[in-house]
Amino acid sequence: MPASILSRLSPARLPPALLLLLIAGIWGSSYSVVKTALNWYPVAGVIAIRFLLTAGVLAPYWLRLPATQRRTTLLVAAPTSLGLLAIFFAETAGVAQTTAGNAAFLVSLCLLLTPGVEWAWLGRRPAGRLWLAALISLLGTWLLTGLAAEGINAGDALMLLAALIRAFQTCLTTHLMRHQHVDSLGLTAAQGLMVGSGALAVLAVLSPAGHLPPLPTSPTFWGAITYLTVLCTLFAFWAMNRALGRSSPTQVTLLLGSEPLWGALFAVFWLGEALAPAGWLGGLMIAGAALWISLPPRPALAAAAPAAAS
Repeated sequence: MPASILSRLSPARLPPALLLLLIAGIWGSSYSVVKTALNWYPVAGVIAIRFLLTAGVLAPYWLRLPATQRRTTLLVAAPTSLGLLAIFFAETAGVAQTTAGNAAFLVSLCLLLTPGVEWAWLGRRPAGRLWLAALISLLGTWLLTGLAAEGINAGDALMLLAALIRAFQTCLTTHLMRHQHVDSLGLTAAQGLMVGSGALAVLAVLSPAGHLPPLPTSPTFWGAITYLTVLCTLFAFWAMNRALGRSSPTQVTLLLGSEPLWGALFAVFWLGEALAPAGWLGGLMIAGAALWISLPPRPALAAAAPAAAS
């Protein structure tokens, strides 16, 4: 069972930086996969299937948790699920109306939004190197996607909204996880049920006469859904919830900011798309910034960090 395998993984074997970089790679590949699924089913339906399947897989694990742990987990899952639902509606609808490159760039604007939100909301001023890494990553993403030559359309606007919500969501989840002992896999199960149920309710409201559209029969659609469920949701959300409790919001966002690089590599080697030299340069800048921020600071910098956070 995936739940039993995930629950036995050791934090020592999977440190937060590695988990976050792995999530970035998986999510970077998800843009093309989501576009494929949307060829057969509406936005709300794809989100509902993806998250309800996740909740179903994790249901046995959830039922084995102590009652007190389930109650604590639900206290975190309720507010964060609202944010996740908003993020995935904005991202999924945005990807359907813009290019995957534009989507990756605009979502990565949370690189600059998260430090500001963390400072204004939680009162923790990020260290100087995090700001520098954010700027390097943002410039690299600009080169990678070539957004300078494109305009802003409705899909781009939705991705901008998703980036803003992501910044708040990262800070909220980190804040809640640090104040309560929450089982990361149990939180993934609860979030899957809440987000999936919310998306299903939206699908029912938007469907004519409340009749849900019939499920597709295409193997390609279900292959895409399986990938989105098992890797992009089940594994990635478990890993994200585990890492959020042991990382700062800005560090989390920077490591996940390598997502456009992985998206470009996926497009080149799997879809056969071409990438200009400027794109490769941008990708290396993003990967370099992510690697730099994942390395432990030098002793002098580490000693100065508490003063910067005060």
